[in-house]
Order: sequence, then C-alpha cells, then structure tokens
Amino acid sequence: MTYGFESAAVCWKAILSDASGSRGLLSTIEKFARENNAPTKVVFGTSGWRGEIGTDYTFNNVRIVASAIIRMFKENDPSVVKAMGVSDFEDIKKRGVIVGHDNRFLGPDFAREVIGLLQQDGIKTWYAGEAATPEFSSGIEMLNAACSINLTPSHNPANYGGFKFNPSDGGPAGTEITARIEEIANRMMNESRALDTVEPEHVEKIDLTDLYMKYIAERKTLDIQKIREFIEREDCVICIDNVHGATRGRIERIIGKTHKIKYLRTEDDYLFGGVAPEPSDSNMKGLCDILTKGTASYKLGVILDPDGDRIRHADEGMIIPMNYFGAMALHFLHVHKGISGVAAKSVGTSNLVNAIAKKLNIPVRETRVGFKNFRPYMLRNARERAIVCFEESDGISGFNHTLEKDALFGILIAIEMMAVTGKNLSVYLKDIMDEFGHYYPDRSGIEVDRALAGEILVNKLSSIREKYKEGSTVSINGDQRTIKDVITVDGTKLVFDDGSWLMIRPSGTEPKVRFYIEARTEEGKKAVFATAEKMTREALGL
Repeated sequence: MTYGFESAAVCWKAILSDASGSRGLLSTIEKFARENNAPTKVVFGTSGWRGEIGTDYTFNNVRIVASAIIRMFKENDPSVVKAMGVSDFEDIKKRGVIVGHDNRFLGPDFAREVIGLLQQDGIKTWYAGEAATPEFSSGIEMLNAACSINLTPSHNPANYGGFKFNPSDGGPAGTEITARIEEIANRMMNESRALDTVEPEHVEKIDLTDLYMKYIAERKTLDIQKIREFIEREDCVICIDNVHGATRGRIERIIGKTHKIKYLRTEDDYLFGGVAPEPSDSNMKGLCDILTKGTASYKLGVILDPDGDRIRHADEGMIIPMNYFGAMALHFLHVHKGISGVAAKSVGTSNLVNAIAKKLNIPVRETRVGFKNFRPYMLRNARERAIVCFEESDGISGFNHTLEKDALFGILIAIEMMAVTGKNLSVYLKDIMDEFGHYYPDRSGIEVDRALAGEILVNKLSSIREKYKEGSTVSINGDQRTIKDVITVDGTKLVFDDGSWLMIRPSGTEPKVRFYIEARTEEGKKAVFATAEKMTREALGL
C-alpha cells in the first residue's frame, strides 16, 4: 500500500474524480510506477501498446518492452528485417532510433529509460522530447533513421501511457513486427524479470518540428506560402484547440505568428483539465463559442488529440467529422490540385467519398480498420498511390505525405481549401453534397456477454454474410432495399441500392458488437441502426 492507496488504479480513480483538487496525488502514481514490478500482458493494438500508468504501464514494464524490441533487432529475422526496411542489426545501430513522447505524466523519464537501454547495445539514439506523432513519421524519413519509439497512448485518458513503434518508412508498425515484440515481451513478463535502469551515456536532441517543416516543403502536397498569404490577406479567424497536447506551438512555427490564429489549452496539464483528450463534439464547445461570436468572413476551428494524429474540424455553420472532411480532401486534392491516384478509406467510413470517386473516375480502396492498413497505398513506390487516406475515427493523411495520420496536415489542408475555393468549409461541403449526394453516417453498438467475446463472437457474426447475399432484399422501416454489395474485409458491410449501408463487426478489445451505418437522410439513421441491431441479435440468438 502506498500513501493509503492499495494500487495505482485506486489512486487514479481518486485523481480523475477531482482533477483540479487531486493533482498532488501524481507523486503517489510516480511511486507506484517506479516500484511496481508486476508483469502485464503486452498487446499492440491498431496503434501501439497502452496501459494505465503505475498499474500496467510501469518503469519495469517499459524496460521489458524496450528490451524485447532490442532482442527482436538482434535476431535478424528475415521477415522482421524486411518489414522494418533495414538490412540487419548493424544497419539499425548505425541509422539509429528516434525516441520521444507526448506531454503525459513522466514522459521524459520513461524516454530516458528507453534511450539508456538502446545505447547499452550500441544503438544510435536521438531524443525528440515532446513531439507529435506525424513529426516522428517525417523525422524518420528525413534522418534515414531505422525506426522511432514514441511514448504516447494517443487520445486515451490521462491515466494511460503508451508505446508506439514506427519502422523506417515512418508508418505504424505492421503485425510482422508487433507480433514478435508481443511474443518476446510477454515471455519476459512471464519470467517476472525486474530489469535495472540503464542511464544514457549522452542525450542527443533533435528538433522534429524543424524536420517536419522541411519535409512538407520537399513533398509539395501542401502550399505553405499560399496558406500564409491567405491568412495575412483575408478577414479570417482560425481557432486551434490543442487540449494541452504535444501539438502546441507547431502551427505557429509552420505558419508564423499572427493575431488571426487563436490557440486554446496550450498550458501544461497532465490531467487535460479533467476531460478525455479526444477530438469529440463535446470537447469543441469553447472553440465553437469563439467561432460563433466572431465577425470574420472566414472561420475555421480544429481540435486535436494529445499526440497530434487525430483532428476534427468546424466552422460557424457546423462541426465537420472526418467522414465528411476526408471526402472534401479527396475532391480538393484531385479537382483543385490535379493529384491523381486512388481514394483509400477504412471500411467503416462514409460513402460520400465513393460517390465523388465514381463521378470523377477515381478507384476506391476500402481497408480494415487501422491506419497501418493504408501503407500499400501511401508508399512512394506504390503501384496505386492514395490521393487521400482517412478513417472515420478522425485520422487523415494525403498524397506524398506521412504514412501516419496527421492532424497538422489536417489543419493546413483545411486552410488551403479556404484559400483556393474562397469558401468556408461548411459551404464547400454543401456544394459537394449538392453535386454528389447527401450522406449521413453514424456509429453505435451493443454489449454482449463476455462468454461470447473473441473467436466465438466472430464465428456467430459470420452467419450474417451467409444469410444476406448480394442481390437479396432487406426491409428497412418497411422499405425494401436490395443489397448491391457485400464487403467483408472487416466484419460484414451491406451496401444497399440507394447508397445507404450498414456494417457489423466485433470489437477487437471488448465484448461488444459495433455498428457503423449511413443513411441518405438524417431521419433515416434510426431505421438503419434498428436493422443492424436486429441482424446482430438474430445472428447471436439473442
């Protein structure tokens, strides 16, 4: 028991119940993080390993995961070497590893542990300090580094820490890499090993923001000069909510100082003001209030998550989710900037982009959920290169840009849209929908008994694709809809003849079934949800 708390989890509960009055308890969390040597199960999900600081995410467990990565390096396994884009361990040692973190509690301390272990095995290291995820991605390419280790749990609440690994192409690590890290780390966990701290011999700092600026100048997808001129010339206000995250100060360096850009929540705050630090509609109230009260002709607001890989947009007219903004980015890059290629989207995203792509003769590639699945379309030598790639959970990147989702890119391209089209985002979106059709996406789901989780749930839900075939009909609120397409890359997605659709997939981490739907009217969403739930309950025998 530490200072009256039996565990870090209990202490965090007290902290998060009163974020303003319980900050002093963070010293207790640090004590748990340093002294707790209990093992955990390491799982790299769609975006790295995450755990509660002091409970799962402890100094010893971070040392174990870092040591597992080093062991993986030394094995020189051909499949891992190929996936990393290196020749062997000696190549990794010379090219080096970028290590950094977002602005979470104990970030610099955890990073120091990782750097010390890497240096002990003769691996060159750069310390990025507080940095955004897309900066790691571009920095790897600019330095020709072997990989990066970014200590962030992305948009998770304040009690979480995280561990992202990116190979030499800058994208999220594929399963060839993460499965091996998991295997080695969990074996070490089972041995209940307590590893000693290794102090770094030296810390070589690197300015990833400077490298990011050089990167976007070289890639030329974004026109920074046009963006600067627009802000200087036009009557505009741009509001950027950093939610106390690592994106703070980045746009100011890229664009320059101007009174026309207002920055919210840039202060240090390990507890994020007591809110979940994610780009949600509920988190955008302060930003929207500023836009509503302003009198400028052009208005743009954005909210970012702590590591800068998720973004949501707004103007005075509406909040614009990524389902819409990704489609707008495709239209803008192809029509206004002349970029050709394919549209890459995760299978749960709006079909507005499909409607645009069909009229403009652009192929569409739908992938499983997880940004790493866009890699085949984002590589510079790809046979089919993406004009844009995006997922409904607020992630986006574009042609010739980072293989990681990039909120900074999302800000800059939104400003360039206004500069080129002469329209606020909601007006541009309305014009697109008037031309290509109106679409209304949403998502929901139901909880199921824990006994159904995993392979059992997957197998039961697979009966949906067997029952509902292409060409068969489904009654939705009394209307007969013909199934035009059945997509099974991630769960089961049924696309109907009017362009509406539903997708049913099991959660990969919880005993839940998730529904992703899209109707052609706002009022029609309820009926599509009801149909998805009915199909699910039938499949599960509920």
